[in-house]
Parts: sequence; C-alpha cells; structure tokens
Amino acid sequence: MNTAKTAAKIPSSLEIITYPSAANAHRTPLLFVHGAYVAAWCWEEHFLPWFAKQGWNVHALSLTGHGNSRGRVDLDHLTLDNYVADIVEAAAALSSPPALIGHSMGGMVVQKYLEQAAAPAVVLMASVPPQGLIGSALGMLFTTPHLLFDLNRIMGGGEPSVDSLREALFHQPISTEKLQRYWRLSQPESQRALWDMTLYNLPHPGKAYKAPMLILGAEYDRLVPPSQVYMTANTYGAKPEIFAGMGHGMMLERGWENVATRIDEWLGAQGL
Repeated sequence: MNTAKTAAKIPSSLEIITYPSAANAHRTPLLFVHGAYVAAWCWEEHFLPWFAKQGWNVHALSLTGHGNSRGRVDLDHLTLDNYVADIVEAAAALSSPPALIGHSMGGMVVQKYLEQAAAPAVVLMASVPPQGLIGSALGMLFTTPHLLFDLNRIMGGGEPSVDSLREALFHQPISTEKLQRYWRLSQPESQRALWDMTLYNLPHPGKAYKAPMLILGAEYDRLVPPSQVYMTANTYGAKPEIFAGMGHGMMLERGWENVATRIDEWLGAQGL
C-alpha cells in the first residue's frame, strides 16, 4: 500500500493533515501538535510520511488561528485553553485515543491537555517547560537579545525575518531556497497564548493524568535550551535525551531522521 496524504477538515473547520499507515503495524494513531508561529505543515515536511511508512496512522493538526484552521482573525484573543480544546476535538475525531507528540509551544499545550484527558503516550520535543517561558526569555536577553527583540516584534504583528528564522530554528546548514519557503509559511502567534505560557496559565503537573513520556531536546536550541529540557524532565520524573548538533526545529533540521527513529522505537516499546 502506498502512503498517501489526505488534507481534510473535521466538521468545525480544524485542519488536520493525515497520512494513512503504509502497513497498519500499530493500532494507536499519532497526533502531532506544532509550536508557535507555524502550523501542521512543519510535520509534513519529513515526519508524517516517514512515520506512515513505519506503520503508524499519523495526523497533524493546525491549531485554531494557524494554517488552514478556523479563527485567524481572532488570533490574538486565543488562549492555551483554546489550543487544548483543539486537541480534544482532534482526538475525538480519530479511531482511538492518540499518542501525542508536541513541539515547543505544542509541548506545553499537550501538558495542559493532560490535566483533563489521558493519553497512551506523550513525546515532548524541545517543549516549553511547565515553569513557562520566563527562563527562556531571560536566557535570550543575555545571550541573543536581538532574537528576543525580533520575537517580540512578531508578537506585535510584524513578519518574521529570514535571518531570525534561521537563528531560531536551525543549527545545521540550510539552503536559502528551503529557508525562504519556511519563512513564507510562518505566521504571527497569539499574544494571549504567549502570555499564558509565560505566567497566566502554566501547567499543573500534579493534576495531570500520568502517561509514559519521552522528553527530547537539542544541543544548540536557542529558544528552549537543554537546561529547560532538563527542567521539564525533572518535573515529570523522566530522563531527557539531548540530540547533538541540532537546533530548535528538530523535525526540520538535518538529522531529523535520528529524532524520528528514536520516537518510533520508544513508541513501539510502549506496546502501541
């Protein structure tokens, strides 16, 4: 069976990109949750077709206000709770409860989701820690203040710059053509959601459903450095794994297949 992409919307116009399993080797679907400033497209570049070939039914959603989902005009009023509701809605549309893979902001949304629903397994990739964005912002203030300034400018409705996108997401070399394409696909983020992640609506791990959890980070991540990944792991009693030579955009960087392989092996070991 050839892997085939389908791009569909569930009834409420929440975009989900689906790649059916090439072999039906696994009974549990996977649901990928993107980070700030992007949409489901970031998973489609490599991860969705690759995981489908390994026998997983894979789905990536664009959170409200992102990609081709509803609510772009209301973007700045969207909260983390709105994004959690998106996962609830997307999960309900699948054949069975999905394992959740969240990147960056998406990792925090997944953590908040666990406060109201269980999941068979969770993977957090370069996730915002449960302690929020303060530590990351302070780190950038002292090490890369220009990048922090540009992210704040994007919060105010400005467009991301190509150079900032390169610095924020990538450590490995990337072609100008590919970087320009990613830049065109990038978008502003909800200021309200970013404030939620900074202070107003942080996760409460003690109230969360327990799930097997794989916590991954990148050696040269400027947005969520390894120290922040260790904070997340310590909170949940897990052992973090840091990928050498990679930046924040772990699903897009050269070497993405090493990350995908580790996730695939770990999910398989959970009996999913």
